Amino acid sequence: MRACVATTVHHPEDARIMHRQIRALLDAGHEVTYVAPFTYFNVTPAMGLTAIDVGHLATSGRARSALRRGVRGADLLIVHEQRLLSALPHRRPRVVWDVREQVTARRLARAERRHQVITPAVVPEATLVSPGPPPPGDTRVVHIGRLSANRGVTELIGLAERLVPHGVRLDLIGAAARDVRPLLRDAQRVGLLDWFGYVPNRHALRMAEGALAGLSLAGDTVRTAPTKIMDYMGRGLPVITTPQGASLVESAGCGLVVPLDVDAVLNAVLDLKDDPARRARLGELGHAQARLRHHWPDHAAEFVRRAESWAGVRTHALAV
Repeated sequence: MRACVATTVHHPEDARIMHRQIRALLDAGHEVTYVAPFTYFNVTPAMGLTAIDVGHLATSGRARSALRRGVRGADLLIVHEQRLLSALPHRRPRVVWDVREQVTARRLARAERRHQVITPAVVPEATLVSPGPPPPGDTRVVHIGRLSANRGVTELIGLAERLVPHGVRLDLIGAAARDVRPLLRDAQRVGLLDWFGYVPNRHALRMAEGALAGLSLAGDTVRTAPTKIMDYMGRGLPVITTPQGASLVESAGCGLVVPLDVDAVLNAVLDLKDDPARRARLGELGHAQARLRHHWPDHAAEFVRRAESWAGVRTHALAV
């Protein structure tokens, strides 16, 4: 099978796109053409791919031109943003839209009449679970993922300042929205925290190992449980989350649910710092649940099978 995978929004090393879906297709012996903003993000395409560079948030015309090149000879086109549905070339294979943003039920239903649609119910969010992560430590907390106002940047910076007297450091691993970058740079400049910027997911997960806890401070406008919670669980970290991640954390018994409030988050961190046995227990529970339900290799074969079915080609066994 030849598949074309496309985005003009996401980083080419996006975990769901590159390190789960594309990697699963390549491992199954399929050919993949990847349309992505490589130059914009200064990324060298991975070996084994046919890469087509496209501008970040490219205009409809330029996106259509890139897609036209990408789908030549392809059996399937997987797009990772809604806007690309308006830039599809006239001659194209079966289209699959992997829904990565909030959309209305009406918009989703309209897309389903014309294309195949991937939702978490079809291809679940998942992570790469470490076989034996180190136990949680007591000197730093970590936040993985995009940083923005509605994902608790103000509270994270306030937390970092409050943690300094307690000997706990805050590590932020992820790209940031333009409007909050000055705040993060100022906080790093005065020594309150370490902001590493965008780090490919596989490296970010290793960096998180051994932290006291993983933080997920999404606000009310974030409607889905953040995937970063699965990442923390897969690395054996206790999770401190706002109510947006409550269902995942409470079902696994792997962390604490707090309001989006600096005092509440601070108290949760300090409670875990003072109780090594509890930290270890929460980390073990989360890791066990992640290995049981959220380990991507357990879902990869089913994703490949679905992709082959959508493309109308004979199914293959996923390489081990």
